[in-house]
Amino acid sequence: MNQERTIGFIGFGNMAQALADGLIRFGNVKPESVFACAAHWDKLTVSAASRGIVPCRTAEETVRQADLVILAVKPYLIEAVTAPIRDLLAGKIVVSVAAGWNFERYQAIFTPETHHISTIPNTPVSVGEGIIVCESRHSLTEEEYSVFETLFSSIAVIQPVETAQLSVAGTLSGCGPAFASMFIEALADGAVKNGLPRAAAYRLASQMIAGTGKLQLQTGMHPGAMKDAVCSPGGTTIVGVSVLEEKGFRGAVIDAIDAIEKKR
Repeated sequence: MNQERTIGFIGFGNMAQALADGLIRFGNVKPESVFACAAHWDKLTVSAASRGIVPCRTAEETVRQADLVILAVKPYLIEAVTAPIRDLLAGKIVVSVAAGWNFERYQAIFTPETHHISTIPNTPVSVGEGIIVCESRHSLTEEEYSVFETLFSSIAVIQPVETAQLSVAGTLSGCGPAFASMFIEALADGAVKNGLPRAAAYRLASQMIAGTGKLQLQTGMHPGAMKDAVCSPGGTTIVGVSVLEEKGFRGAVIDAIDAIEKKR
């Protein structure tokens, strides 16, 4: 990624901040090359100052400064926010992180010259361990997609999916951190109940999750096989697995994904 390339955030809420933090720390992006605008100027200036990025008063000012524009406002605001900058977005690499906005929806409001891709990132991008689900249908050129992939692969696993799969992939990766955090908390609570100090319990549970995920990614092992490898006959782990099965652990997780998809 060329350090001179500039990035503009239209909207600077939690996800935009997570992306900015990751890109600055891991993406070879200079803070002074990042521009952002948001609805609340006072909050924006505080957030910008803490990161060394440049706050902008308007979306127009942000877009004029940027080669790559990240649309990070609430989904219901996309049309209103992009309408005044519609012509300025032509010729830029436009990356959307707005849920529910796919290629077809943007084609209806953008000029034909606007090159855009729809994505769904998750918050671990801030520490360089995120996921960015992206719609396989986009209008980036081969060179622009290479820029996108090079930049964001520094902070996330990039997973292209078909349009019909974008929602559930976003649910899995975007809502999943909440489920994983609940699991970490529950594991730690169980350990604390049995005498382990809270700080140590959180540290061990979190590293266990991180390490297990990394092991699966690097080996490609089936999760069931990874589970089996830890479950010795008549051992302790299989006792715990049996209790989770009795309590409907896996069914509850599947039901949670179903519930989210039905709400969308």
